[in-house]
Amino acid sequence: MQLISLVIPIYNEEQNVELIYQAIIQVFKNLQDKYQYEIIFIDDGSQDQSSHEIKKIYQQDYKVKFLQLSRNFGKEIALTAGLHYTQGDAVIMIDADLQHPPELIPEFLQKWHDGADIVIGIRKKNKGEGWTKKIGSFFFYKIMNQIGRNKITPRATDYRLLDQKVVREFKKFTERDRMTRGLIDWLGFDKDYVYFTANERKFGKATYSFPKLIKLALSSFVTYSLFPLKLAGYLGTFIVITSGLLGLYIIIVQYIISPQSMVFSYVAQLAVLNIFLIGVVLSCLGLIALYVGCIHKEIMNRPLYILKDKQGFKE
Repeated sequence: MQLISLVIPIYNEEQNVELIYQAIIQVFKNLQDKYQYEIIFIDDGSQDQSSHEIKKIYQQDYKVKFLQLSRNFGKEIALTAGLHYTQGDAVIMIDADLQHPPELIPEFLQKWHDGADIVIGIRKKNKGEGWTKKIGSFFFYKIMNQIGRNKITPRATDYRLLDQKVVREFKKFTERDRMTRGLIDWLGFDKDYVYFTANERKFGKATYSFPKLIKLALSSFVTYSLFPLKLAGYLGTFIVITSGLLGLYIIIVQYIISPQSMVFSYVAQLAVLNIFLIGVVLSCLGLIALYVGCIHKEIMNRPLYILKDKQGFKE
């Protein structure tokens, strides 16, 4: 039978660990004649009793495996850690808060058997989602698909199935600032989709706070598009043309049409010009700094994550 690996990142989900485990067990009870499965929990430096809850389940079920990171590295890195340790013929990434309905797993598997290498969960609606997040998500995908080198499917989630060969290629990535969805989309391969309505969280609060989402969006813009860097060039060209025309206008008015009167004082001309050009320089330096920051992180070559504990894996 084929082995299915389920990767579940955990951060302060002590009340949801048992629920997602039981939900997955129920799904695979109806699939036990077709598939074997393993469940890999990745504790991303939780501050509650999440690791304790996972260890209790691990001691009772040999199919459960456990990775504990030494601190909170973020969901993208936690997913990466889980993918690094999978052994399955296919891997399913799913959140622990039950917003990704486990009962859709058979549909993911069917589309995989029909030939899809990647099956992506598309969120049609998110119960309890605020307007800020809806608007932010809408504009993020609009902007990314305008400036990005690769298209990202709007409303796509981390709830997805990956064939073993996709995971094998994914493991070759070394980026520190990463968006897992973007990297998987970059890989190509044959894709299919499963549409669902995201449930409300059973317990706890969403750990992807608004500031974290903003940081992820900025990182995605810089990592997956050269447009911000090109923008400095576009802005510079615009400034050259605008300032050239303005300078020509000042010369004509001040020195040809009204040479005897002071229409524009020298101080005013210099002040406006200096403030304008200083703003341009600072804007360009800010954009360049984002790219220098990314380069700095890459050349440091630090490990993506540090394991504090590992249970259930063969050495």
